[in-house]
Amino acid sequence: MSIIATFIVPHPPLVIPGIGSGEKELVHDTINAYHTIAKEIAKIKPDTIILSSPHAKLYQDYFHISPKSKGIGNFSQFGAPSISFNVDYDESLVNEISKKAEQVGIPAGTFGGIDLALDHGTMVPLFFINQYYEAYKLVRISPSGLSSSKHYQFGKLIQSVIPNDKKVVWVASGDLSHKLKKDGPYGLSKEGPIFDKKLTDAIAIGDFGKLLSFDSRFTRKAAECGLTSFIMMAGSIDGLQIEPNLLSYEGPFGVGYAVAMFKVIKQDKKEFNNDSSIKQNENQYIKLARESLNYYYKHNKRMSRPKNISGDAVNNKAGVFVSLYKNNILRGCVGTLQASTNCVADEIIQNVIRAAESDPRFPKVKQKELDFLQYKIDVLQKSEPIDSIDELDIIKYGVIVYNGYKTGLLLPNIEGIDSIEEQVSIAKRKAGLSENEPYRLKRFEVIRYK
Repeated sequence: MSIIATFIVPHPPLVIPGIGSGEKELVHDTINAYHTIAKEIAKIKPDTIILSSPHAKLYQDYFHISPKSKGIGNFSQFGAPSISFNVDYDESLVNEISKKAEQVGIPAGTFGGIDLALDHGTMVPLFFINQYYEAYKLVRISPSGLSSSKHYQFGKLIQSVIPNDKKVVWVASGDLSHKLKKDGPYGLSKEGPIFDKKLTDAIAIGDFGKLLSFDSRFTRKAAECGLTSFIMMAGSIDGLQIEPNLLSYEGPFGVGYAVAMFKVIKQDKKEFNNDSSIKQNENQYIKLARESLNYYYKHNKRMSRPKNISGDAVNNKAGVFVSLYKNNILRGCVGTLQASTNCVADEIIQNVIRAAESDPRFPKVKQKELDFLQYKIDVLQKSEPIDSIDELDIIKYGVIVYNGYKTGLLLPNIEGIDSIEEQVSIAKRKAGLSENEPYRLKRFEVIRYK
């Protein structure tokens, strides 16, 4: 077994002696938990530590792996220059990861500049580990701006190239929300405490599928920094039976700090249905959209509705919007306000092809893009007339603006739409209504699948 254990850790420099002035008592549990995991790593005696840090060199469309033979650094920028690091990189494992990534089309490797300096997201966990164990080599990996599923797949890829005779642990460095308190350095947002609660609940039971389900708009408002680091780590233990242990959670300064340990017990493919938890959490609507589009590009014709589709997908008729994303950026969106086929499943099969080929805002999707697409499906519920925008809620309700034959629709909970006025304004433009032209409103809810 190559991956022996994985860990989630925060990286506040104030937990380092000589940096935090009188603040350590407020993060007492975090420091104690750090020592616990450092001792556990010393007990394992890993050949290699893979460490993912959101403060290492970061690229939007690329997973950067630190190049060359070593990394060096110290805490001089935090007033403690005497605490320094000089670590050797595991060049052979780095080369294997890079080679495999190139083979499968995941953008990752050591290109993009040489920087020997270690970041504080790396040095804080190494400070504790090095007190108990130093006979390891390091692989330092940066998250990217790519999708959550791509981070998971990259972690899974790394698991696949680790030699069976090499003992490896993964340390995922990252803080949680930075917006937990009004008097914190980043202020308070309602999303901050909610994000931390949901994430720590998932960590406590090892439910990594939940990590993939967070909406990017929600996580941005929570101002988290560690989620993609944690998702890569989760991918590295896909298909393995684990023993989760949330050792501590604190947020006294308005930033969430979690320390967790996941010991690998044994191989157990049943846990992840012989595949990654991405596929496990993919419901029949998303699966249908993905398979329909793949079939269309392979055979140049529309797929018949599969016989195993069941429930509301075949028993209900409704309008359906299908949105395609690539690297979390919209790639196409087409839908129907009302049912135009025999059932929701047929609506999905029709509209996913239209989203890929007929959205006038984007060029047609190419076949080579299919593996990089993410899908979102909105099944529209019955609309109802309303008298004013006061009856709208941008998270809960979509809006229909109409005047005669002119109709514009905007779905609920769209990233970047932050006010009801903006929601209605965009729907008016879609309807082709002028600024002073009268209009009427309807609202509707959706059942959303991602």
